[in-house]
Amino acid sequence: MADSYRFQVERLLKPAGIKINGKNAWDIQVHDDRLYRRALSQGSLGVGEAYMDGWWDAKDLEQLFQRAFRLNLEISIRNKLQLAKSVAIAKLINTQSIARSLKNVKHHYDIGNDLYKTMLGSTMVYSCGYWDGARTLDDAQNAKLDLICKKLKLKPGMRVLDIGCGWGSFVHYAAKHYGVSCVGNTLSKEQASYARQLVKGQKVDILVKDYRQLKLKPFDRIVSIGMFEHVGPANYRVFMKTCEHLLKDDGILLLHTIGANSPSDGNDPWIDKYIFPGGVLPSIKGIADSFTGVFIMEDWHNFGPDYAKTLRAWWKNFNSGYKALDKDRYDERFYRMWKFYLLACAANFTTRGIQLWQIVLSKRAAELEYRSIR
Repeated sequence: MADSYRFQVERLLKPAGIKINGKNAWDIQVHDDRLYRRALSQGSLGVGEAYMDGWWDAKDLEQLFQRAFRLNLEISIRNKLQLAKSVAIAKLINTQSIARSLKNVKHHYDIGNDLYKTMLGSTMVYSCGYWDGARTLDDAQNAKLDLICKKLKLKPGMRVLDIGCGWGSFVHYAAKHYGVSCVGNTLSKEQASYARQLVKGQKVDILVKDYRQLKLKPFDRIVSIGMFEHVGPANYRVFMKTCEHLLKDDGILLLHTIGANSPSDGNDPWIDKYIFPGGVLPSIKGIADSFTGVFIMEDWHNFGPDYAKTLRAWWKNFNSGYKALDKDRYDERFYRMWKFYLLACAANFTTRGIQLWQIVLSKRAAELEYRSIR
């Protein structure tokens, strides 16, 4: 029976040029023959957990993923029952209620600022950089922050809200370089602690509060960078209506988010369990439906391939700095999990399985002549 499972896996891998225990850098090196059955029965969850358990390796993990994704091998081994369950949960159950959102944020963003300082670099920006002309990660992140400021048409004295402000990078940058005052919100106490130190002396407030609980006077501009993936389909319309309420009639909203090519691509069982619980990548349709009748789309910019470069830079930082991290918190299994996460995502962006969008929206009441930039 074990040979039968191996034969099925070999047949799936052959069109991608991937061999079991082959000599190429992207070939799978199997250390435990239980892998074959686990992969076929559990799909991406089984493959990811088997890697974390040390059942298999590949010298060039990203190249392996690229070859697999180009032929949609993740779909071939995807557990259909498991996928149907995750899609149904995302649609029918609010996995991002206020209470659940707090737990989900703690799972990923409160695991330790030392990890993120090691991985993200000096900017502490945990979203896609803009690599048009940039040579380093810091350059790409600062270019992205400046691009957003320019798209928002920021002017001195404006009030700006950053929904899901992370470690405060954008509000710090906007206040420093564009003379605006800012409010940022996050559910992560670790992020808030870091952000408050970063923006000390600036006209910036950091709130530990869910976006649905914000009771503030309307802002000139609203931005949300890498947070909409955590909103969940059940809350898309709530998010947009909240932004409408918090934005002046002549205001502008910029949404920066990872996107799925179709609604069924927005959930991955392994990512949901180990990396981003409750996270769902929105589709074009999901986003468009959420703001129809509330906002007008002024611009939709896709630079997904830049995220592959960003993820590779994060992996390089994490890999080189891992030795200095506390092994009681970040053990070998965590290392393998994080490597799997970063390089699988890099490959998925490279092969265009997922996208990165910046969407500029305005209110229907606004009389704008908006011109975007690149």
